[in-house]
Amino acid sequence: MAQHALGSGKAADRRALFGLLERDGWTWAFLKAFGWFIAIIILMAYLPDRAYYFTVFSTIDVGLRSDALTPVNLCPPENETLPCPAPAGAILPWKQSPTELRLPQGRRDGTAVQVGTHLLYIGGSDGTTASDAVFVADLYPDGNFSAWRQGPKLPGPRSKLAAGFFGGSVYAIGGADGTGAPSNTVYVLTPDAKTGDLGSWQPADGSVTTIPSLTLPEARSGAAFIAGSDGIILVGGRNATGPTTTVWKSSIDAKKGVLTAWAPEAPLVAFGDHPRADATAILSGNTIYVYGGVDAKGPTAEVLSGDVTNATATAVSTVDRWGVAINSGANLPAPRTGTAGFTANGALYVVGGTDGTTPQSDVWWTTPDATGAITGWKHLGQSDLPPGGLVGGSAVASGSFVYVIGGSTSQGVTNGAARSNLAPRPPFFQVGGPFGLTVPALKIDGEIGQQIGYLSAAGVGTVDFVLLILIGWAMAHKERTREILNRVRRRGEH
Repeated sequence: MAQHALGSGKAADRRALFGLLERDGWTWAFLKAFGWFIAIIILMAYLPDRAYYFTVFSTIDVGLRSDALTPVNLCPPENETLPCPAPAGAILPWKQSPTELRLPQGRRDGTAVQVGTHLLYIGGSDGTTASDAVFVADLYPDGNFSAWRQGPKLPGPRSKLAAGFFGGSVYAIGGADGTGAPSNTVYVLTPDAKTGDLGSWQPADGSVTTIPSLTLPEARSGAAFIAGSDGIILVGGRNATGPTTTVWKSSIDAKKGVLTAWAPEAPLVAFGDHPRADATAILSGNTIYVYGGVDAKGPTAEVLSGDVTNATATAVSTVDRWGVAINSGANLPAPRTGTAGFTANGALYVVGGTDGTTPQSDVWWTTPDATGAITGWKHLGQSDLPPGGLVGGSAVASGSFVYVIGGSTSQGVTNGAARSNLAPRPPFFQVGGPFGLTVPALKIDGEIGQQIGYLSAAGVGTVDFVLLILIGWAMAHKERTREILNRVRRRGEH
């Protein structure tokens, strides 16, 4: 009879994870605890969060999608011909205004300003003579505007004026008069806050007791208007002899609440003089960017940047120094003047303009980095203006739209307006990265969507909580759980 050897009496090791770890060891216990920790986070935090955003957003990320390679991208048709996904800062193709939404007359070198729900086009020229006309349209939330109508006329004709909104009023500063000469006048328009009535322009020359005297120290046309945190900054411009380097600021008197007389700031001097007229000036954070325009030699691609100090309880902010680009990518790709420049979502835009010969259609944009430096300008053919170009137009960014009004094309002075959407929609479906997926969602707008989103998140969280309780009970009563499962299995077999 065969003999069977008796065991040593020592129980065989219980191994886990394909035999790599002891089942009763600390390492396996830690891995199990960590796994349950992640599972609880997913069930009680991540899934309810996704349920909320699935209700109120148009798309949601499922998994851990990052900006890694996304070989599959599907974008909504609203993006038209833009690449998918659209590059950051890209704008949709421009839409020309229909005939009924054109300016009553052709205009260039005027200034468009948003005043609440109104859009104003101030002054400008028919290509020969400056105008005192102001046209007004009503802006609608969907990006449309009404037909233009006559607004309050300027006290005198002005072209290439600096105009903008500050402290509840519109300021029309300087500009070329009816003879083409620069002027030193400042006009103020203060709409009624209750009725919205625009009122009439008033001279800021001391003749009206309620308006401070803001007559410029010297005549200017083609200067750039900046609405600062505590006053108005006027950059450059043209005097009787040509482009200048002057920078002036009118600050708010903290006690009286009115603007004070113009004071000189650091001029456009950085390793030499950099006179500028007809440029775009944008204040972003504590940096002023001045780009395009003309200098003493003609249209320029140079970009200047100025530092603005912070206002304190005892001192107003000031422009204390200017710098020029030290890397080639910071300057415009080519000289431009007469552009329609604007800023939106932290980016700086250049629309059209001329190189000194013909109107251009290019649209360039850049987003300064955290230090304020510009590393390069971007361009996308689909975002360019229609053929024929545009010079002397004026841009207004409002919400997710930008409007360019008036100007001259290759066919002459126009009364048209163009609109573009600043917010291309992201892809509604993406597959990218090792665990990434973006899928369409419901996007229920408004407060109703938020409330339904909260209910969705609460519902998913409640179901997951009950599921965790059931899992905990099952693990604490393994024999009983096996009996229940076996009973269910036998019923299924019968």
